[in-house]
Amino acid sequence: MKIVLPGGSGQVGTLLARDFHARGHDVTVLSRRPGPAPWRTLAWNGESAGAWWQVVDGADVVINLAGRSVNCRYHERNREEILHSRIASTHAVGEAISAAGKPPAVWLQASTATIYGEREDADNEEETGQIDGPGEGRWGFSTEVALRWEAALVNAPTPGTRKVILRSAMTMSPDRGGVFDVLLGLVRRGLGGRAGTGRQYVSWIHDQDFMRAVHWIISHPAMEGPVNLAAPEPLPNAEFMRALRAAWGRRVGLPATAGMLEVGAFFLRTETELILKSRRVVPARLLQSGFTFLFPEWPAAARDLCDRWRRPC
Repeated sequence: MKIVLPGGSGQVGTLLARDFHARGHDVTVLSRRPGPAPWRTLAWNGESAGAWWQVVDGADVVINLAGRSVNCRYHERNREEILHSRIASTHAVGEAISAAGKPPAVWLQASTATIYGEREDADNEEETGQIDGPGEGRWGFSTEVALRWEAALVNAPTPGTRKVILRSAMTMSPDRGGVFDVLLGLVRRGLGGRAGTGRQYVSWIHDQDFMRAVHWIISHPAMEGPVNLAAPEPLPNAEFMRALRAAWGRRVGLPATAGMLEVGAFFLRTETELILKSRRVVPARLLQSGFTFLFPEWPAAARDLCDRWRRPC
């Protein structure tokens, strides 16, 4: 297949590019800062038309991951950049597909499982999950971004292309700099205890299951609209961190109160939402379609990730 990955130079994009390339597919990554890679990389500013439209015309699959990192403080300027980068890039990809003489069969668009309301007592799935309105809830900005991001895809005039919204939980991989690497770093330094109350749910997906799910969606035409990419067994933060400590061989980890996390986030120039917002998301549509997970439960996934972290490729 011919695969185009706008915004594919980040952690998730690199996972997908590496996997598609290893399978022998023709991969093109569009990036603001293209660098040497085993696959083709082209420069793109994330919002305007250009020569990159040529690689979209005739592509089999487009997976748009473009958007400014949310690992920052949510002050006004950063909020504007986060929102604009997602909507503008989605509009641009839609225009490229609409103008293509041979449009791709499927367009997979990144979104986020944080679109769902904060819940600890019920599962969130594609049909019945509670979604706050724009600006509602403790972290209403993230919900607003997700809603407007998805709307940009839905409203794109691409009738010949199947459109799928990837509502992804945290993708856990042993690659350095990713979310698993950060969490394991806390455990290794003896700081990997519960965060806040520890009752907030953590939704996650193992990197191998993430890539397998993407292949599954591409090859199953009935998969359209929002799809949750999350393991079927979310668990409370205290249990999540306990299992990670056990996988690494640490019995004890110092807990952090919500106040301590807020102070730390301020100095690290980030937000506490990733840790303190409760996400209990299940992959209902994937399971109903017959997809099976290699790592449905966190303890086994954590052991595999720790083993691979110790022996990086």
